[in-house]
Amino acid sequence: MTKPVLVAGAGPVGLTMAAELARYRMPVRIIDQAPERTDRSKALAVWSRTLELLERAGCADAFASAGLHSQAMVLRSGSERIARIPFNSVPSPFQYLLLIPQSETERLLDEHLRSFGKAIERSVELTGFEDRGEDVSCAVRHANGQVETIEASWLIGCDGAHSLVRHKLGMAFEGDTLATNFVLADVHVAGLDEPADALVSFLHEDGPVVFFPISPGRYRIIAEAARKGTQGPGLEDIQAIVARRCPGRVALSNPIWISDFGVNERKVANYRSGRVFVAGDAAHVHSPAGGQGMNTGMQDAFNLAWKLALTERGLMRPDLLDSYSLERSAVAKQILQDSGRMTRAVTLSNHVLQDIRNFVAHRILGFSDVQHAFADRLSEVTIAYPTSPLNTGSAGGLKGPAPGHRIIAERPFGAGDQPRFALMTADSEAARDFIQRHSTLIEADLRAPPDPAGVWLVRPDGYVAAAAHAGDWGPIHDCLARLASCGSAKT
Repeated sequence: MTKPVLVAGAGPVGLTMAAELARYRMPVRIIDQAPERTDRSKALAVWSRTLELLERAGCADAFASAGLHSQAMVLRSGSERIARIPFNSVPSPFQYLLLIPQSETERLLDEHLRSFGKAIERSVELTGFEDRGEDVSCAVRHANGQVETIEASWLIGCDGAHSLVRHKLGMAFEGDTLATNFVLADVHVAGLDEPADALVSFLHEDGPVVFFPISPGRYRIIAEAARKGTQGPGLEDIQAIVARRCPGRVALSNPIWISDFGVNERKVANYRSGRVFVAGDAAHVHSPAGGQGMNTGMQDAFNLAWKLALTERGLMRPDLLDSYSLERSAVAKQILQDSGRMTRAVTLSNHVLQDIRNFVAHRILGFSDVQHAFADRLSEVTIAYPTSPLNTGSAGGLKGPAPGHRIIAERPFGAGDQPRFALMTADSEAARDFIQRHSTLIEADLRAPPDPAGVWLVRPDGYVAAAAHAGDWGPIHDCLARLASCGSAKT
């Protein structure tokens, strides 16, 4: 392949996409209309599953060093603590919520991209494109007015909620706009009666107030509030909300960013049209409840990149790319439902229903098993692809995950400059023969299985592609035979 993949949009999703493709040594260009990256905190939450995928990409340590490690989420109503959800039970090497301003996320991903010799082309706007079957002809305009035609092998629209790529494809952005309005403030906070690393939500009859710690003394505050004309909220408005809804004397100062926003819950049905894909906010937008939006988009990029790399190298059948939309669309649908329910629950306006909500939440979230399940769901380690067309075999009767489900190991899956599958089995003799015959697709080193009675074939993104009982190599063979292109296996 000599024509580059063109990534439109250099936010966290576009940067993740371009960096993954560059890591796999694919030619890639990434453009963005903005002259420089954002200086706003915007999306703050990086959850455990995203950190796992950043680890395989080689940059999780940089993220972990740059952000605040939140150990728990606290739910309160006035001075009453309804629940505390700890993150130290999440089955992941990253048992915390990383809170880091989006400006820092973009800086780190930009540096990661540069480590592969690639850079963002700024002040460059995608104005149109034509999918010609064999490639995509893309028209872009530079800051000086120069118009360039980029002959791209693929176009990936990571260009946000107002995506030109989605618009040009005529994809319907289906869903709802919530009637509620929210205010946002990035400010310094004093007097908050909770640990400095806790994410704190106050429920109130007027609406919720949520405090996201960013750095010592600095928080992101999000609160439900009526829109204040065209002028927008000021510090005094946020302070009044906090004074009414939070106990004690919580004082705000030194505002860095104050704004208001509405909430859309929308997604497209199909993330692919020929040689053009959409990812992130171009494909789905969410309520900020749970902090899932950016993570979901970055995981879109991780999902698509390895499939595109194997397909372009001729190692996998072209229809592997169809699984991107099938898998990720189902995930976005579930997350939209979850975040929508959370938003509606915390913004109840009926006083009776508010009392019932608080009582039920206090009782149910008092059980450790429920706390753990809630933390796992938030951290996205429960994301799975149980109906993926890539799945083969079964883990029935084995102590290990079924096809389509995430699996963890001592070393991250999919590291390095080539996306390879991994084999987990105690049957080393049969495994060595299998690896030798599929050396271009499977990493050379065997991994210890979660159950010595089974064998697992694991995708480059850490999800199980096939599972079977030890000695039954049929499902493992069948999986690669369905996916691999002719000549990709050495015999």
